Amino acid sequence: MNLHEVELVHDGDEPEGYDAGYARIGGVLGAASTGATLYELTPGQSVCPYHYEVGEEEWLVVLEGRPSVRHPGGEDELAPGDVAFFADGPAGAHKVTNRSEADARVLMFSTRSHPAIAVYPDSDKIGIFPGYAEDDLMLRRAPNLDYWDGER
Repeated sequence: MNLHEVELVHDGDEPEGYDAGYARIGGVLGAASTGATLYELTPGQSVCPYHYEVGEEEWLVVLEGRPSVRHPGGEDELAPGDVAFFADGPAGAHKVTNRSEADARVLMFSTRSHPAIAVYPDSDKIGIFPGYAEDDLMLRRAPNLDYWDGER
């Protein structure tokens, strides 16, 4: 597969600021336990909201342009050839945004596990993805239920 020739898709239902073109290539190449997605970000677009994964690690490789990465320590502008690593848990929180005037292309790799859990600190949500789309859940962190809720 050539990353310069792969066809990108747009879901078409993203809110303003999240219309990134993408191609999920891990599965196409036969990967079972790792994922890889190519993203193209036009100016002002982000890959996804600020978040971190539970039980998964992610890598980012900048192929073109100058995207910015928000992380727990602040925000950095990256350049072609730069590589970033996002650890499992809160220390690996991140958001990739193109704040420049030119398009940016990034390749993100990750470990894959099911169930998958992502936490979105800015919007106080937790996403739970068991591996079957019909069972995916996006929940607010609060109110947090007692362990014994509904059992008495």
